[in-house]
Amino acid sequence: MPPGGSGLAFRRGAGVRYRQPIASWDDVSRLALSLPQAAEDLRRGLRFWRIRDRLFVWERPLRPADLRALGDAAPGGAVLGARVEHLGAKEALLAADPQVYFTTPHFDGYSAILVVLDRIGLGDLEELVVEAWLAVAPARLAREYLAARGGGPGG
Repeated sequence: MPPGGSGLAFRRGAGVRYRQPIASWDDVSRLALSLPQAAEDLRRGLRFWRIRDRLFVWERPLRPADLRALGDAAPGGAVLGARVEHLGAKEALLAADPQVYFTTPHFDGYSAILVVLDRIGLGDLEELVVEAWLAVAPARLAREYLAARGGGPGG
């Protein structure tokens, strides 16, 4: 956050301007580590969060091949990779807000989405992180987590 900043930024969505908190890597970490058995690791200078040996969210800078494939549509800034339950969920996110969610040919056919971190609101980030965790968590642990929160990712 810039010095003296409020932590809020303007974001455009569907032609509407509104204020919302800016998501950060600290937010990703806080949300991911709040989930049962989640751990944070660092590999090649990049942070990732996993449950056991399965990644659910990770830092994913764009690679030269990604930049070539995306061309002028390539977003700037930090990019978060996140697992999704299935390809239908990925397509729904891509259609819902293409300014926030995107993909590259590298992820074709995979249940994973890319997110422009400074364009996602904290509520949406929380939902995304929880859903990513649920996509890879052992079934029993996921059921226990959902039961403890009234049956849904948001509680």
